[in-house]
Amino acid sequence: MISGKYVDVSVYQKAKKGNHYCGDSYFYVEEDEIFLGVLADGLGSGEIAKESSQAVIDIVRQHKYKTVKEIIELCNKRLIGMRGAVMGILKIDFIEQTFTFSSIGNIGIIVLEKGVKKKRNIPSSGYLGSRYRGVKVMTEKLKKDTNFIVFSDGVMDKELSQYFFKDYNVDRITEAYANYSENTRQDDTTLLAIRYKGEKG
Repeated sequence: MISGKYVDVSVYQKAKKGNHYCGDSYFYVEEDEIFLGVLADGLGSGEIAKESSQAVIDIVRQHKYKTVKEIIELCNKRLIGMRGAVMGILKIDFIEQTFTFSSIGNIGIIVLEKGVKKKRNIPSSGYLGSRYRGVKVMTEKLKKDTNFIVFSDGVMDKELSQYFFKDYNVDRITEAYANYSENTRQDDTTLLAIRYKGEKG
């Protein structure tokens, strides 16, 4: 677990059966004014998929202060001519006390406020590196003790209803998921458990 001033993060990741490379890439950072978390899944699997998903992360690192929509548009331009990727992005603004999220393709985001599931984001269709029709970007008020679960398509629907996603400890969330989920994954699988806990002290 990475424990920051405002946000705790824990990650579960496992490659598809038979693959050395996981086609999913992720990045997160907490700074004084923002938290940014991103998950990208390269189309296909293996090393080629990893190349595309890592290209997304490279763009995000360079442009983390831009808006969510601007970041997605830059990622789309970067991936033109490559294999393509899908992505989910969460940006928390500690000053404005808001969170903004969006996803394109089959990256899911679930928001739970104080253990109660508030919503599951419905991703925009398409993928990066194509002429997609834009994305839906949602901004909402931030509340203390909110969990954000960001996951690739290796996470199955039946797994998302489990009680452990409500836990206040993100390490326990990913450990419980690892124990509950199937040992042999049929697809690359990444799950980011992110908790906004408010300011320490």
